[in-house]
Amino acid sequence: MRFSRLIFPILIVFFFGVQPSEAAHKRHRRTPARKSTPARKTPPSAAATQLKPSVSDDPDDLVLAARGAIVLDALSGRALYEKNADTRFYPASTTKIMTGLLVIEAGNLDQIVEVTLEDSKVGESSLNIHPGDRITRRQMLLGLMLKSANDVAHALGRDNAGSIEAFAKKMTLRAKELGCVNTQFINPHGLHNLAHYTTPRDLASITRTAMNQPLFRQLVSTKTAHWNTAAGGIMLTNHNRLLDKFAGCNGVKTGYTIPAQQVLASSAVRDGKEAIAIVMHTDKPGIWEDSAKLLEFGLRKCGATPVAGK
Repeated sequence: MRFSRLIFPILIVFFFGVQPSEAAHKRHRRTPARKSTPARKTPPSAAATQLKPSVSDDPDDLVLAARGAIVLDALSGRALYEKNADTRFYPASTTKIMTGLLVIEAGNLDQIVEVTLEDSKVGESSLNIHPGDRITRRQMLLGLMLKSANDVAHALGRDNAGSIEAFAKKMTLRAKELGCVNTQFINPHGLHNLAHYTTPRDLASITRTAMNQPLFRQLVSTKTAHWNTAAGGIMLTNHNRLLDKFAGCNGVKTGYTIPAQQVLASSAVRDGKEAIAIVMHTDKPGIWEDSAKLLEFGLRKCGATPVAGK
C-alpha cells in the first residue's frame, strides 16, 4: 500500500511532465516554414527580348509552323521563299490591309463618317463606336490598323461604297488588278466567311501595294496612338509585336480567327533593303518566330536570285 502511494505520484509526474514537451514538439513540426519572398526581377530590356533568329542561307533549313508562307523583296516584288504560297487560307484581320488601302486611295481623309446602328453592332474586336458618332476617316484608319476594330472597318467600308456588299466587290476587283487570282473578299474586317479567302502570294501583293502608300506605311509602323471620342480618350496599342521584337520591323498587320488561326503580314527594312513576309494558319509563338525567320532570310536575300522552299 505504501509502495503504491509512493509510485503513483511519480507516475503522474512522469506522464504529465513529458506530455507538454511532446505536444510542443508536435506543434513545432506542424508549423510551416515561412516562405521567403522572391527577389523582384528586373524587367528585360527591349533589346534583350528581340527575336534574333539564326537563319541559314538554305531555304530548306527554314522550319515553319505556318501552313502557308512567302517572303518578298519589297523593291522588286520577287518571291525569295515560299511555302504553299498559292493555297487558299482565311486571312482574318489581315483583310484590313485591303480595306485601309482602298480608303486611302479614295482620299478626302478628313471627311466625317457618321456611325450607323449597323456599324456599331459588329463585334469581337471593336472600339465600341455608337450610332451618331462622327469620326474622320483619318482617325478611323488608326482604329482600323492599330486596334483592328471590326466596327470601324464596317463603317469605313459602308462609307466608301454605300454598302458592305458593294465594298467587298471593290476589294475583290482591286485584288484582281494587282494580279491576285485566288482572292475573294466578302467583308471589310475579316470575320469568318467560307467564301472569304486569299493566299500568301496574293496577300503579299496587296501588302506590298499598301506599303507604297506613305500614310499606310506611317499607320502600320505606329506603336501607340490616342483615340478621341466625345466620352473621352483611350490609348490604342498596335497588335504587331514584331515592331518591338524584330530590328527594322516597320509593319504591318496581325489577324486571328479560329478557322484562320494566327496570320501575320510583316515587313522590315535594313541596310537599304526591305522584305515583306506573310505567314498564314500558324500558331503562337509561330506567328512571331515564323515571321522573324522569314524577314531575316528575306533581308539577306533581297537583290539576290530568288529561291523556293518545299
